[in-house]
Parts: sequence; C-alpha cells; structure tokens
Amino acid sequence: MGRPDRLQHGVQSGDRGRGHARQRGRRAGGGSRLVEGRPGILVAILDERRSATSVVDRHLQLGDQIVERVIRLVSDGAQSGLPRGRRGRVGRRCRCGTGGQQRAEQHDRRHPEQASSGAPCGPYDASMHAWPPDAAELRALPKAELHQHLDGALRPETAVDLATDAGMALTLADARARMRAPDHCRDQAELLTFFDLPIALLQTADGLRRAAMELVEDLAADGLRYAEVRWAPRLHLEKGLSVRDVIEAVAEGTAAGVAAGQGRPLVVLIVTGMRSHPPGANVDLARTAAEVGAPVVGFDLAGPEATYPAPPHAAAFRAAEDAGLSLTAHAGEIAGPERIREALALGVRRIAHGATTASDPALIAAVRERDVTLDLCPTSNVQAGLVASLAEHPIAQLHRAGVSVSLSTDDRTVAGTTLSEEMARVAAAQQLTPQELTSIAVNGFRRGFGPHAFLRAAAADAERDWMAWAGIS
Repeated sequence: MGRPDRLQHGVQSGDRGRGHARQRGRRAGGGSRLVEGRPGILVAILDERRSATSVVDRHLQLGDQIVERVIRLVSDGAQSGLPRGRRGRVGRRCRCGTGGQQRAEQHDRRHPEQASSGAPCGPYDASMHAWPPDAAELRALPKAELHQHLDGALRPETAVDLATDAGMALTLADARARMRAPDHCRDQAELLTFFDLPIALLQTADGLRRAAMELVEDLAADGLRYAEVRWAPRLHLEKGLSVRDVIEAVAEGTAAGVAAGQGRPLVVLIVTGMRSHPPGANVDLARTAAEVGAPVVGFDLAGPEATYPAPPHAAAFRAAEDAGLSLTAHAGEIAGPERIREALALGVRRIAHGATTASDPALIAAVRERDVTLDLCPTSNVQAGLVASLAEHPIAQLHRAGVSVSLSTDDRTVAGTTLSEEMARVAAAQQLTPQELTSIAVNGFRRGFGPHAFLRAAAADAERDWMAWAGIS
C-alpha cells in the first residue's frame, strides 16, 4: 500500500543472490556475524562493518537464558549474513546457486508450460481435509509476511490510548471507523485517508515503540515465523523526533516484541521513502537507515503513484544499495504497467503489489526473467479499486505464469484481515489448489530480506509442515 502524503526475500532460495552479497561485503570491508554474548535476536544479525553500537544492543536487556535461546535460534543465519543490495542491474539475470534454485522451483511456482493444465507439484491426498481451508487451520501453520505496514496495523484500542495521551477525544468506535477502510473505496487516494489517524497518533517514540511491539505480538498470534514491517519515518516528525529517533524507536519496539516471543516471529524492518518527498530527503533517509543498521534490512518507496513517478528517487535507491540495504518499491496500485517498469529500473528485488503486471505479457516475461517477486495483497487491491473482487485478482494467473509471488495483508487493521484469513479467502476465491497455496506460502520465506540461513531453515520447516497438512507427497 502506498502511503498518503501525511503518512509511512527476495531470493528464490537462500543461495540465490549470494554472489552480489559477497561482492558488496568485500567492497564495504566486512560481512555479518553473530555477536557473541550480546543481548537480543536482532543484535545477532548486526553487520560488523557498522562500527556504531546498535540501538538494540543499547536498549534491549534480556535475561541470560532468553539471550541464549534466541541467539541459538538464528545463529546460523547470523553467521551466514544478510543478503545485501541488488542481485544485478535490470537486464542481468542471476546465475548463481543453481542447486538451491532447482529445489525452490519445484515447489515455489508452477512452470509456465504447466499453467493451462493445472499440473500439481506432487500428488495430493484429498481425504486429508476439506478444501478450501478456513483461517483457523492456516493459523496453526508457519507463515511469512513480506508486506506489512506499521501504521496500517495499529490496534484501534492503542489508538484510543495514544489519543488520550495526546489530549484528543477518541472513542473506540470512532477509531475503528477511521482506521478500517470499506471493502470498496473510490480509488487508492481514498483508501490512503484511513492512514491519517494512525499517522497523526504515532508521533512519539513511546507510541512508535508500543505500536511495533504490539504488531510483533499480533503476528505471532497469527502463526507467523518471519515478517518484514515497513513504514515511512519522515511521516513521524511532527512532534520533534528526528528520522534517527523514529527508526530507533521502531527498532526498539520490534526487538522487545521479538524477545518476548523468544524469536517467534523473527521480524526485520524496511524503511520507506515517500514519492511526494524531496528526492534529497529520501537519499538522507536511506543513509540514516543504513547507519542505524539491524533490524533495518531494506529500503522502499511508496505514495500516490498517479501523481508522483519513481525515477526522481533513483539516487535514494543507489544510496541504499551502496549502504547494503535490499531494495523493494511500491508499484502497480493504479492501472497500467508503467509504474512497475519504473520500479524495475530502480533495480528492486521485490515489488510491493505489482498486480497490474498481469495486464502486459511482455512485463510478465520481464518480471519472470529478472526473478523479481511481487508481494501481493489482494484484499487491499480490492479496497483500492484496482480489481472488483478477490476472484478477479491476478495472483493465481501470475503464479501459474511462473512469476514469483508472495501473499500479504498490506495493513491488517486498514484491510480488516490477518494473513491466515487472507490466505483462506484468496484460496477460496481463486480456487487455488493445495499445492498452489503451499507454494505461495513457502515462497514468503524464500524471498525474505532477512538472514539467509535462518530463512533457508524456516522455508524447509514450512514446506514440510504445509505439505504434511495438505497431504502432498
């Protein structure tokens, strides 16, 4: 979801993209490692080339037993390092890691030649359970969400508390009415107005910490094992916070939530620049985000697509890439393929939304060839008026055409859904097979920007659990 003006992995398997990661690590003079004995899961993935002490290390204090359990959980991923930067400029295809790639492609997505036949990735035992599934069944399965906005996930109850602290009269009913968008808005611009209230309330460090910590708790309750949360720090400066203050507050809240769940889910952050903001300001934002370091792993661009093109912000993406952040961008929330082509030109590894790719066969081929993942949010796209219903969303079409896709809520409060609910609704509306839903779910782990080895292990576990649940042999 692009954010309004007032407002906020990419690899097929853990092996792909490593050539560029190693190259960037050498150029920057370091890699990533486990920081022995330092508190917190997020400290464990610090990039050692950053000399400043991590905000998480300074502020997150945990008991020794929790530290040991949490560090053990991701020690392999931390030692293997974070995927850094792009895997190559537009027009270049990554050719590394073929062994991991072959296994991923078996279950990650159907080959284009199988699209019309509906060929499954393995035998399916229909006696296992009724299909399509319900949200309660899916809640018990491990999931990854790559497209979730902090402001759009604020609890209405927390909004009331923050309003009270700010001296603002706000009832719970009013909060829900102003934060939950209708099923059908006129367009993206109307949908974005439902972020005005949470943005207005999230203007203090304490409020940002609380929102981040509670979002991690809510993701854990929905059965997530990995998540990436994004937001636009420059939209939270109205009460005197600096960009660094905002990023550090969200990092602290995220770390506290992850620690409380003893590493489940592992949550990392993506900093978002706004299309409507000065390009130079977004360059500074990218640099500051990289200086703060873990849990920030990525850089994004969002905002009204109809009014603000992406090319003026190319320098911000180069600054983010040079600093070691992975790249994604919002595109495809308005009709036509042009904004998606602009995002591809920025060198992104993933596109937030990108549903309109389906309208252009040449663009489908380009996205598939460049191995770019579309982080799709069907309910949000229906709300924005991009498609009329979940049944008309192109997620199944794109998946069957061989495009890498993941499934997310975009903003669980504004969209009024959880990832488990979204999966159940989409499976029913799109008539996805158990194999297809399993492939899309596991792909969320394979395409994350977090620690390679952690995501490889999590993807293997998720694939095993989903296939066993679905009766796929």
